[in-house]
Amino acid sequence: RDFNERCAQCSDVNWGLTDGGRFYCRSCHNVTERTREVVNTNVISNTRVQTISKGLRKQEKTDGGCEWYVCEGFQFVLKKQAEALEALGVRPQMKDEILCNFWRCYLQKSKQAYCKRPAGETIKTLSTCNSSTDVDSDPERSSVLHLLSLSESEGDLQTDCSFASSASKVSESTSVCSGSVDGSLYLMKKQKDKLMMTMPMTLSFCYMALLWLREPMTLSDLLRFVVEGHIPYLNVFQHFPEKMKLRGLDLRIFCVESWPVYEEVFNKMLELAVFLDLPRFPDITESCFLHPDMLCMKYLMEANLPDELHNWTCRVVKKIGIGEADFLTLVPGNKSTRKVKYDVLAAAVIVVVLKLLFLLDDRYEWLLSDFAEERNKNNKEGGPYFEFKKWYKVIKCSLDEKQKKLDEERARCLWRCEKPLFYSANKKSKVLKRRQMVVNLQNQFGKLSGSARPAEKPTPSSFQFRWSEESTDGSCFHGHSLKAILQEKCDLFTTMNSDYWLCTVKLCAEKVCGHLAHYREVEFPESYHFVLRLFSFLLRIQPSYVHDEVCVIEHKLFNKKLCKKPKYNTLLRK
Repeated sequence: RDFNERCAQCSDVNWGLTDGGRFYCRSCHNVTERTREVVNTNVISNTRVQTISKGLRKQEKTDGGCEWYVCEGFQFVLKKQAEALEALGVRPQMKDEILCNFWRCYLQKSKQAYCKRPAGETIKTLSTCNSSTDVDSDPERSSVLHLLSLSESEGDLQTDCSFASSASKVSESTSVCSGSVDGSLYLMKKQKDKLMMTMPMTLSFCYMALLWLREPMTLSDLLRFVVEGHIPYLNVFQHFPEKMKLRGLDLRIFCVESWPVYEEVFNKMLELAVFLDLPRFPDITESCFLHPDMLCMKYLMEANLPDELHNWTCRVVKKIGIGEADFLTLVPGNKSTRKVKYDVLAAAVIVVVLKLLFLLDDRYEWLLSDFAEERNKNNKEGGPYFEFKKWYKVIKCSLDEKQKKLDEERARCLWRCEKPLFYSANKKSKVLKRRQMVVNLQNQFGKLSGSARPAEKPTPSSFQFRWSEESTDGSCFHGHSLKAILQEKCDLFTTMNSDYWLCTVKLCAEKVCGHLAHYREVEFPESYHFVLRLFSFLLRIQPSYVHDEVCVIEHKLFNKKLCKKPKYNTLLRK
């Protein structure tokens, strides 16, 4: 405030202090040789002592915390999530280059950083519970942001305090105590701006970076790793630096009490890509893991289905043209193309192939299974023929067991953080003592009740089911043959049945109800519902979303017949 000289480069008077105590211009980031002078009258009167300011900005005397902004908290969360993804095998450039640039672009376009502060803008602290009249009421933005920087080699980040600048418009009665400077204003602005940062949006950022690099990780894999605890999400704020104190409204921003939803994370990723004005993403080609042919191979292995089904999935993908790069590649802002959910698309292709071969009408698949069982009795050469009935029993047993285990883990989930939150040094000992008492009581009651200790989080893996061809119980169907249910014509194997039933004759408008087709379990065969349930568990989404994609693929596959014969006689379940 006391340094009123104009900048030599831009002639603006808008100064801040670096960690070394030098003045820098917030408009053009020019650093001068001039250092701050502080008058010290405690030692010798009429003597001016020059000191260099070190450490974090504006230390609070009461609780040892410092001023911090909400965007800094989300930057720390993104940094931790990127480090966890790197530990899972993602390339390091995802964190240091792609995600870091996306985040900087978001801060600039949302006018939270990397932008010129409007003239005459003032900064005020909203937190009424820890107001202070310490030196330099203009908060420095470099120290903590450098500490939390996604890329350690980058310089300081100068933030535009656009939220705190409007504090003069808000009365003191609406200011609620919070650890961050702009907690209450952030929540007020969040009600109007849909792209204000939230915890699910951090995963949208991560998935957008993964998709840009074409990493072999789908959105369903990302969300599953979050639930399993391999990627920080639940109570991640307890790992914030000690100087960043959370209280009041901060918990409403960073505390989550539900797991991320696939549709919400996906849709926010699309909105972010448009908001950041990103160009066309790198092409998804046949060699990419996200290509339907590659993902179909993965899900066929996980669903314990025969390897020969992959030839059929590839034929369907090629027939309807969903393997083309122009269809699969994300182009932000292009409303003419439907955005692809790669994992859901691959699962839907497998469901359509199963309907082509087995019909899944609660009758024909069992007849084929009985026929294959009879041929297996007389089969003495080659591998066994695939029996749908036997596969159904094996998968249902494993699926029910996995689903029960998942439900129990979710029921035991503790949404409250293990690390106690204390807001002052005086209360720290009391809070820690109380927390230790609670832990001791829980351990004692656990021993008395004989309850088992919670299992450690599983090792991260792309597969949830493991099927070994070396098993002697015959529970692995990868090497089984489909010849028992196919007929050969002109050196090509075709299906025995010529019928096919459509899930829906006409697609709905997705914008109206959010779905392209209505799905009610009682209206469809049990076998079809079981297959949907299997893939919805693998992807951790609702069966209705897989059903939507199945309907879209069916209409592309039978488009000519539907156009020529509006009253196409399909085999429907009555």
